[in-house]
Amino acid sequence: MIRPQPPDDRGPGAPRDVEVRVLAVPEALVTVRTVAGDLALRAEFPLDAVDDLRLAVDEACTCLAELARPGTKLTCTFVVDDERLSMTASVSTTGPTGLPTDTFAWRVLTVLADDVRVLSEAPTAPGEAHRLALRMTVRRPDTTRPDGIAPSRRPAPDAAAVASMHDRPGTSGP
Repeated sequence: MIRPQPPDDRGPGAPRDVEVRVLAVPEALVTVRTVAGDLALRAEFPLDAVDDLRLAVDEACTCLAELARPGTKLTCTFVVDDERLSMTASVSTTGPTGLPTDTFAWRVLTVLADDVRVLSEAPTAPGEAHRLALRMTVRRPDTTRPDGIAPSRRPAPDAAAVASMHDRPGTSGP
């Protein structure tokens, strides 16, 4: 179920909110990934940033779906403004649990998103479930740069590759 916020006269720079609810199963996550990509495209993110966002959303939702109570829904709320796209995804869990931060999926998330946080909520009444959420934010890359990579997301140079370029015959070092 996708529920965009009703339109109002907030102006062109106002945040746009979309909520998506799907079963917390791998087959349903394609819907969330597609919505994330569509929102980023409509917000005029560069294509490579859209692909990175789709991958990050997929990893986040997959991690949460693995910890979800059977039959529960994954709820994703997207907020898009002129500078960033944020997503909060949450599921009900069978008990208090955390998201492992020593996995490849976590590494992918922290590389592709500018900010990633795990939130948990204990039940406030008998019979309620624990909630586990992941909030991530991706800033719009600086498209005025020739490479389109925002300064904060610029990959570090690969020292081995740089060194090997200088060791080849016919090349000069710095």
